[in-house]
Amino acid sequence: MDLFGIAGEVARSAALLAAEEGGESSGFVINLFWVIVAAANFVFFFAVIWVFAFKPVSKMLETRQVKIEQGLRDAEAARLQLEHASAEAAQAIAAARREAREVVDHAQRLAQETREADMAATRTELDRMRTRATAEIEAEKQRALAELRGEVAGLALEAASRVVGESMTGERQRRLVEEFLVESSSGEGSR
Repeated sequence: MDLFGIAGEVARSAALLAAEEGGESSGFVINLFWVIVAAANFVFFFAVIWVFAFKPVSKMLETRQVKIEQGLRDAEAARLQLEHASAEAAQAIAAARREAREVVDHAQRLAQETREADMAATRTELDRMRTRATAEIEAEKQRALAELRGEVAGLALEAASRVVGESMTGERQRRLVEEFLVESSSGEGSR
């Protein structure tokens, strides 16, 4: 059913009817029928446009507005989460730096204590080694002196035997050695 076609036929019929009734008139004539037909056409056209164009467009605009508002809310929530995450990250970094500083300080204190303990142990070991070396040197000195005295005494006895021209007896050797040692000891002390 073509409404525009029917409306066109009605309009032609009305025009023919008007021409038959009044003949040819000159001037402006307002025909109430045409006003009603034009108003009906406008209402019909408006209803069709409303149903097929305005309703879907307004529904689409509403949907779009809802999506935009939701996007803005989501963006605001994301911004707040980002700020919160940034604050948490800054706190975590500050805590990590504080911990690192504490670990470094503790390591430095421990290294200092270890160094001081090692130095004290080294000093103690050096003192012990020095004492032992001094004792060993003294003992070696005494042994060398005793050995030297024995050799000197032997040489002195041989020299005395040659000078005296007779062999030395044990008693005589002992007495001469003791005298020589006493003299050499007193000679060393005076030097």
